[in-house]
Amino acid sequence: MLIHSAVFVKSSPSLKDCPSPSLPEFAFIGRSNVGKSSLINMLTGHSKLAKISAQPGKTRTINHFIINDKWYLADLPGYGYAKVPVALRDKWVKSATKYLTDRENLVLVFVLIDIRHKPQKSDLDFLDFLGMNQVPLARVFTKSDKISASASEQVLRLHDAAMLERWESLPPSFVTSSVNAAGRDLILDYIEESINKFSNPH
Repeated sequence: MLIHSAVFVKSSPSLKDCPSPSLPEFAFIGRSNVGKSSLINMLTGHSKLAKISAQPGKTRTINHFIINDKWYLADLPGYGYAKVPVALRDKWVKSATKYLTDRENLVLVFVLIDIRHKPQKSDLDFLDFLGMNQVPLARVFTKSDKISASASEQVLRLHDAAMLERWESLPPSFVTSSVNAAGRDLILDYIEESINKFSNPH
């Protein structure tokens, strides 16, 4: 897939405020500071589309972008660490949860995981939540440029093993780097295939 246009649509505090569910939609979510904004900018080829912050937990709404006038990219609030009041963090989690379970045009959720770290309980629990609610997902391992290829393979094996303790099979997985654009074409091609299946279910 070639990206011809990527335009910010709106920020929505809750599901009811989101754009009309008229186009296929792909959501991106991960623990705070996983490199989500950098990945979105890398995928779309727009360096300032998603705002990058050194402060974890900066995304506090559901942010929609329309890509090629054909599909929505949704940037969701991160889960896990964030220096904000608990009540506010709980509000984000509640709005994101309702979005994930009730958004009718949601095709797939990309769950971002920092490849430098061993399996984290928050990631595994979130993957389980999606699985239990039958939300289609793919794992995206970020920051692969920060460690060696052999170290990446070792960490991936740990993540696969941890997930297979709870799952019968593994979801699609991508290894990415926002620095050298690793994984970009594979993810965009996967999105294109998923849009075709969504548009032509039979």
